[in-house]
Amino acid sequence: MSGTEMEKKVEEEEKIGGELLFCGSTCWDVIGRRKGAVEGNLVSPTRLRPLVGVDIRFVASGCLSCHCVALDVEGRCYTWGRNEKGQLGHGDTIQRDRPTIVSELSKYKIIKAGSGRNHTVVVTEDGNSLAFGWNKHGQLGSGSTRNEIESSPVRSLVSQVTHTACGADFTVWLSSVEGSSILYAGLPQYGQLGHGTDNEYNSKDSSVKLVYEPQPRPRAIATLSGETIVKVACGTNHTVAVDKNGYVYTWGFGGYGREQKDEWAPRRVDVFQKHNVLPPNAVVSAGSVNSACTAGGGQLYMWGKIKNAGDDWMYPKPLMDLSGWNLRCMDSGNMHHFVGADASCISWGQAQYGELGYGPMGQKSSAVPKKVDILEGMHVISVACGMGHSMVIVDRENVGDRLDQLDVYDGKATAEGTEVPDANATFPKQTNKRGAKNTSDSLKNLKRKKSKDSSDSEDEEENSDVESDSSGEYINGKAPGKGRGKGAKKSTSGGKGTGRGRPSTNKTPQSSGGKTGKRGRPRKSQV
Repeated sequence: MSGTEMEKKVEEEEKIGGELLFCGSTCWDVIGRRKGAVEGNLVSPTRLRPLVGVDIRFVASGCLSCHCVALDVEGRCYTWGRNEKGQLGHGDTIQRDRPTIVSELSKYKIIKAGSGRNHTVVVTEDGNSLAFGWNKHGQLGSGSTRNEIESSPVRSLVSQVTHTACGADFTVWLSSVEGSSILYAGLPQYGQLGHGTDNEYNSKDSSVKLVYEPQPRPRAIATLSGETIVKVACGTNHTVAVDKNGYVYTWGFGGYGREQKDEWAPRRVDVFQKHNVLPPNAVVSAGSVNSACTAGGGQLYMWGKIKNAGDDWMYPKPLMDLSGWNLRCMDSGNMHHFVGADASCISWGQAQYGELGYGPMGQKSSAVPKKVDILEGMHVISVACGMGHSMVIVDRENVGDRLDQLDVYDGKATAEGTEVPDANATFPKQTNKRGAKNTSDSLKNLKRKKSKDSSDSEDEEENSDVESDSSGEYINGKAPGKGRGKGAKKSTSGGKGTGRGRPSTNKTPQSSGGKTGKRGRPRKSQV
């Protein structure tokens, strides 16, 4: 069977749909934030009560996503998980433990979706795109950052969209518009938007703090205007794309590549040229700080930070454990991977919450690809990996009553969901003097803490989502203190880095005859 025929077969399977199975953490409010054991982990592939018997055709999550998206064959969109930035699209910030239909999308038929750290993007059958969640960096593509949180779907300024994918705080759309087959919006910090710049400048003329100009309006990548991009995958701050000729391009954060620097514009990967271009049915995947694709003969190649311990793979290497397998689908989480191949489901990587699906008696993590035994013999249609969780769609045909033997997870009802507490909420009144004194002290401590953290509170909020055992201490796709992909050269004012290439919040500007003490572009004039 040719690559084109295989690709058509996969599309037909998606239209038919299958049963959604889930494994990993269900403690959405603490996952990636609290170290140690967390209750409520589903360590074996489990059916979700609201979706039992529903024909699911597509699932999406992201390497830093603590929420999930599922689409059924009728075009309905279900979301559940963390919702502190409105990323579930229900018009509120209430956490959902159960898959819930996004009612405001009911008039559309949704066919594709992408999930970032705190935002979600969907594609309709007629080629339009809508998005919801956090919009501080313009990642919703609505053309404005006026509303930092959009808890209901808003229109993204793109048309003729065929596919979408999300990094942590940026979004990519594939379009059938000639000369604009790939468009970007969001945070440009590591060059992940592919426009040849990171849009960095000093927040004030006398400040050492660096900020990055948001890009809220989707913009095509000029250097790829002559190419037709047909496949794309996003890591935390990098992108892997494939054009119609089978050539592979990468750009964005490059801290674990051969040259240890960021790429601000798409660059071809030399390995996948000449006799090793990618076939039409190639699989492309991106984890937090790694990338993968299948090339000639279906061989899987990987590169980047593959595991927490050991050397990085600075250029694409074949993963020999999967040689000879017919890989149909793959996705990567923060540091774990899921593959559907032949009549097996295979997973491996660093895991903390049972997201590899090996069961209560199985190992927690695996350095090499290993079959998920309970799914052996089942045909996997699609997979998706997020922060501490995994989703698999399996074909219901030829499995007999095996699905009925799997556990079913009920989850909490929506009314029992937790809403994000107001940061300005007052403390409860105390009836005794001692209680009143404690309240006063608490308020004072809160004010001190707010004052201390005010200079970089948003950065800490971003990083709090990804500090976990499962991530191997990698924050925003980076090891703490390592700074940007260009190394410690980016920070010259001494002290330990924050892991985002910015100076520590306790630093003060150096008084050296008017110099800022930090490399950066002048602040843009206000108009």
